[in-house]
Amino acid sequence: MSNRRKFLKNLGAASIATTLPISQLSASNSVKDKDGIRVALIGVRGMGWANLNSFLKNPGTKCTALCDVDADLLKRRAEELKTMTGHRPKTYNKHEELLKMKALDAVIIGTPDHWHCIQMTDACAAGKDVYVEKPIANSIMEADLMVKAARKYNRVVQVGQWQRSDPHWIAALEYLNTGALGRIRQVKAWATVNYGRGFEVVPDSEPPTGVDYNRWLGPAPKRPFNQNRFHGSFRYFWDYAGGLMTDWGVHMLDMVLAGMNATAPKSVVAIGGKLAFPNNAAETPDTLTTVYDFGNFSLIWEQFMAMGTSPYLEDTGEPGVAFIGENGILAINRASWKVIPLQEDGKYLTEVLPPRKRTIRGLDVHTKNFFECIRSRKDPNCTIEMGRNAALVAHLGNIAYRTGKKLEWDDAKRVVTNVSEANTFLKPNYRAPWQIWQG
Repeated sequence: MSNRRKFLKNLGAASIATTLPISQLSASNSVKDKDGIRVALIGVRGMGWANLNSFLKNPGTKCTALCDVDADLLKRRAEELKTMTGHRPKTYNKHEELLKMKALDAVIIGTPDHWHCIQMTDACAAGKDVYVEKPIANSIMEADLMVKAARKYNRVVQVGQWQRSDPHWIAALEYLNTGALGRIRQVKAWATVNYGRGFEVVPDSEPPTGVDYNRWLGPAPKRPFNQNRFHGSFRYFWDYAGGLMTDWGVHMLDMVLAGMNATAPKSVVAIGGKLAFPNNAAETPDTLTTVYDFGNFSLIWEQFMAMGTSPYLEDTGEPGVAFIGENGILAINRASWKVIPLQEDGKYLTEVLPPRKRTIRGLDVHTKNFFECIRSRKDPNCTIEMGRNAALVAHLGNIAYRTGKKLEWDDAKRVVTNVSEANTFLKPNYRAPWQIWQG
């Protein structure tokens, strides 16, 4: 088998399917070629809206419904779609009502992280295929349940870790798979973002007009409305997300797992904190170094708010990944990738490769792959198992930071074996009346 074929096979080998592959399912679950794909969007701001617009570039697609807790934004998005497509979708405040629609094949979930598990498992149970934003869940237990739901109901589930479809990243990892770098001893991944300043503490207030705040909270703890916890900045509060680690981290850590054909670490330890902005509103750390032991290689994750630099790649401050081998270093981010050869006795140990620039929008390739898999019933490029594995690595890093302990992970038993308090972070505590999916 050629290196390329081995890579394309192994790129999906990190998944651990619990039932038959989707490609082996009965034809009764397929969408006929002559049928259009009817999609709905849950969570119409930010990435959800970007995902929908990307998906609708595929001929034969139609948005039949939108769902959001912000009535004003929901109305505006519906009118925008009417202008764009000539069709005004139905609108809903509750995803449960949307999922009762018969004229619906798939949903895109673009809500905050703490909602993903409930909405994805509900959609699968309703017989809908799902595109779910990353991280797939706000806890390891939820991520595991989402794998079970996707396989129990035989649904196509594409996770929004779109580097899995991007030819730019695939080409870089194909190079890695040639073995030119020799044995990979360490991988570094990072998010040194240029934002994070000025996130000041503000008093609680009334929710914006038209926003169903109780619905926005959903399973999260009851708290007064605070604008810092709303919209994009929800990412910096543990109730709803996991900071940079589960935002950018999931993207980059996923590429580490793909490149190294890995699924879970043996141990993890983390140090850091709110070192740059100790008095700002965030709960999650602005500075963090996390070290993972995968047995045959080590992984170092670094994150820095308000530091827009990129190790190994000088062109941008994009988050990225570097595979450090015996003969050289492969460095990749969304803008470019290159090979930095190591030297011995005045000679390079591998060929010098200058930066290779991205030439295509990876998100569009990813949503097209989802569209095609809805029709073919094949596994998509980023399966729910791949989403689960990336979320696992990210959440374990955050748990190590929050406990201040080195954690030993038993992947078969899905527990931390040496620090009992760490296991309290594995499972969410839903606010009534919300309940964890039981299968």
